[in-house]
Amino acid sequence: MTDLETSMATIIAVFQKYSEREGDKHKLKKSELKELLHDELPDLMAHVKDQAALDSLMEALDADGDAECDFQEFMTFISMVTVCCHDYFEHEDE
Repeated sequence: MTDLETSMATIIAVFQKYSEREGDKHKLKKSELKELLHDELPDLMAHVKDQAALDSLMEALDADGDAECDFQEFMTFISMVTVCCHDYFEHEDE
């Protein structure tokens, strides 16, 4: 597999690893999302000091209002974080 194909497969595998833990295996419950963020994005989460910020994140991700995060909502989040990281590192070189 190419680097991009491997990256895509990894994102899918990480989502499934956490979504399969309880309830609907195709969606992340709030507790599963929090665990995923803490385990898989520890450097990013080190900057989050407020529990209310995590709750707001979950609400913002939940586009369909079902109190869970499906794969499309998760990918929206991953895409936004990746764009922010790209912008940060692009300007860091200046």
